[in-house]
Amino acid sequence: MNVPGALGAGVWFVIVAVPLYFLFVTSFRASSDYLADGPLAVPSGLTLDNYADVLTSNFPRYFANNVIVAAACVAIVLVLALPAAYAIVRSRSRWVARSFTLLLLGLAVPAQAVIVPLYLMVTQLRLYDTLLAIILPTAAFALPLAVVVLTSSLRDVPNELFEAAVLDGAGPGRVLWSLVLPLARPGLATIGIFTALQAWNGFLFPLVLTQNAAVRVLTLGLWDFQGQYGTNVPLVTAAVLLSLLPLLVVYLMARRFLLAGLTAGAGR
Repeated sequence: MNVPGALGAGVWFVIVAVPLYFLFVTSFRASSDYLADGPLAVPSGLTLDNYADVLTSNFPRYFANNVIVAAACVAIVLVLALPAAYAIVRSRSRWVARSFTLLLLGLAVPAQAVIVPLYLMVTQLRLYDTLLAIILPTAAFALPLAVVVLTSSLRDVPNELFEAAVLDGAGPGRVLWSLVLPLARPGLATIGIFTALQAWNGFLFPLVLTQNAAVRVLTLGLWDFQGQYGTNVPLVTAAVLLSLLPLLVVYLMARRFLLAGLTAGAGR
């Protein structure tokens, strides 16, 4: 038995589990109980009032906007990244290689560095205060990493499979649909999860590029909750917990594909 490994795993479990426990329990505590007994006290009673208050507020609208933004970003990135990665892997053109190099520069450009020109561009396109103002920049910043992950994944595909498909009379579109798409599922799941995380937790673009409460997303909504219910910590905790549940469900469902996508290309 690996005693040091078991002890390390136990310590790590405590580090992860204790904050989650207090987050979960606090969301069911009454505000008066929390203020009187303190955050670390054993709760004297549990209540669902915090969740009821959250669900009767603007939280469902923020949640729906977040779902729209995350789903749209994932769809845009998947549709654009797969053909781009396929062209990078199969093409021998200098222009494709240079385009890939240029795309990699996007990994080195932080969103904060271009937020001012991005704001001007969005306002000139009359997209300010719309969900598209959040979706398009978020998808654009997620695209370089998505192309890199898919390129590594497709380089694991043997050339013989591509050659056999071409000999059977398949064109580039048919090869992409019938061969590349099924084999790229782990990589697609990986970039789908990362893009969804980035879109779900995005704060800068919604803060700068939107103002109307009708297009407010969860990150701004939780910020408002903190200001509006700053003394009601259990209610804010309930809102935070509800916002985390979709990400947890998606990760648990796709973690096998996520690990497979992250290790794609490691043997080369």
